Amino acid sequence: MTYKQQFIRFLAECGVLKFGTFTLKSGRVAPYFLNAGEYKTGAQIKRLGEFYAECIHENGLDVQTLFGPAYKGIPLAISAAVALYEKYGQEVYFCFDRKEVKDHGEGGMFVGKQPADGEKIVIIEDVMTSGKALKEVLPKLRGAAKVDISGMVITVDRMEKALGSEKSAVQQALDEDGVRVCSIVTIRDIIEALEEGVIEGKEHVPAIRDYLAQYGANYGG
Repeated sequence: MTYKQQFIRFLAECGVLKFGTFTLKSGRVAPYFLNAGEYKTGAQIKRLGEFYAECIHENGLDVQTLFGPAYKGIPLAISAAVALYEKYGQEVYFCFDRKEVKDHGEGGMFVGKQPADGEKIVIIEDVMTSGKALKEVLPKLRGAAKVDISGMVITVDRMEKALGSEKSAVQQALDEDGVRVCSIVTIRDIIEALEEGVIEGKEHVPAIRDYLAQYGANYGG
């Protein structure tokens, strides 16, 4: 199997990828759902970091520091930094933000590597639906220093239109914020995995295609 197929099977085995009827935060009723809260073990987070590292390597992202937005992004960035070193001998820094600025001790907004002018930063997130999380962290990072956000890595590109737009959140990130978003897999990859029997659930493919026909952005069937 390709690493993308391995990742989709990993999502299913961890219980992160689910099929059925789910009402999303956007109000849309989707036939599938991704719940990153299902990652619970050290083995799972270690493997997840390896998939992020493979995606970073495959897409040739130039990175000095991995940034994980609090809170979900924190273990993701740390595990990806470890995996980059173990798999590719690439040593990178990691950094994450606080929800509130610490006003005692060392203080500040960030934990780990402090942003510096010219630093190439890759943001590590789980999924991207509306792009809200990116809009929140960019001012923090760019306000701290003249950093170069060289990319963002997510697990799954849902390939859906952002609310109030014909573009996907991934497209908006590039067009409006200048941030290239790379995903380990897309919903198209998941459909192919279902059809090819990589994971069970082929009967859900028609519902997913119907959903994308309504909400997809440049999905193309």
